[in-house]
Amino acid sequence: MTPVEVTYINPRTGVSWPVEEPIWRAPDDGGYVNLLPGDGLVRSEIQTDAVGLWRYRKAIRLPRSEFETLGEGWTPLVHSTLEGVPVFMKCEHLMPSGSFKDRGTAVLFNYLKQSGIRELLEDSSGNAGSSYATYAAALGLSCRILVPATAPAGKKAQIAAMGARLEPVEGTREDVAAAARAAAESVFYASHNWQPFFIEGTKTLAFELWEQLGFTVPDNVIVPLGYGSNVIGLHTGFGELLAAGEIDRMPRIFGAQAANCAALYAAWCANGERTEIDARPTIADGIASERPVRIVEVMAAAAETDGAIVAVGEDEIAVAFHALARCGYFVEPTSATAAAVLRHLLDDGTVKSDEQTVLVLTGHGLKATDKIVSLIGR
Repeated sequence: MTPVEVTYINPRTGVSWPVEEPIWRAPDDGGYVNLLPGDGLVRSEIQTDAVGLWRYRKAIRLPRSEFETLGEGWTPLVHSTLEGVPVFMKCEHLMPSGSFKDRGTAVLFNYLKQSGIRELLEDSSGNAGSSYATYAAALGLSCRILVPATAPAGKKAQIAAMGARLEPVEGTREDVAAAARAAAESVFYASHNWQPFFIEGTKTLAFELWEQLGFTVPDNVIVPLGYGSNVIGLHTGFGELLAAGEIDRMPRIFGAQAANCAALYAAWCANGERTEIDARPTIADGIASERPVRIVEVMAAAAETDGAIVAVGEDEIAVAFHALARCGYFVEPTSATAAAVLRHLLDDGTVKSDEQTVLVLTGHGLKATDKIVSLIGR
């Protein structure tokens, strides 16, 4: 097989650019860029002696072979029972910074450092900022992070403790993103929502599930959905395995949104069209996104796998949080949206109790103790 050339590509115009010089948006129309699909890997190419997600180094397309790591990836996949239903819990909340974001950050930061970037800018509702601050410290990079002024105190403390420059911004999550785009004139904008090497990291979640399940795929994967890097990563990773002949079907991918701020659910209901929403505060602050960037890719991940995007209410999230806690999983309320969506899908018959279903637990509860305090006794 001839290796696929690694290039940036504008999915709207088809124009491509070499990855040797990092970009975060397309020079021709200013929109986001993707990477051309990769070759994936076959099981004989797994480097079983490598650390964490780097066991899939063959399929991670960095310019150079060396990399730096904090041990991210290879998180536990635990067979559990939730409200009487057997499920697998993928414990991404046990990553070095406490969230799944470390998959994307580790790969992206290695790419940027190999490409000569030493200073970068990010905007985040909390978890991505915490992850960026962690890896900037580990890789010796300078990092400036804009967050909502209302972001959880624990996440802001984590960012500051790691030595990143923390800049709270008043207003909505979209106001923070707009402020970051304005600041990008003077520093490289390494947004996890725009820079596609972040998804090059999150796709390894699919590889891990495949390997941990004995080189098979589950029937369903349910994952919290904000801007979509995990949903797109799963679709990309499983798609590469399918193209490589290692699997013969895709699992159904379900994105879990909080109804109070569910732009992608609104787009799903509108046949994939961007739809303005009346955003309200949610205890699932980690997935509050008013204007997500990669709507087309998120819609494709759900539609092409016969999955869906589902929104759940605040009370449903609270119930699901308590159910997870009673099973021994202390996660932030954002993660509990996946469990709430599972209950919804079981109730309407979309998912059957005898199917193999994975819930992706994306963030640790210690990152959101202020939100969790409000749930105790509720």
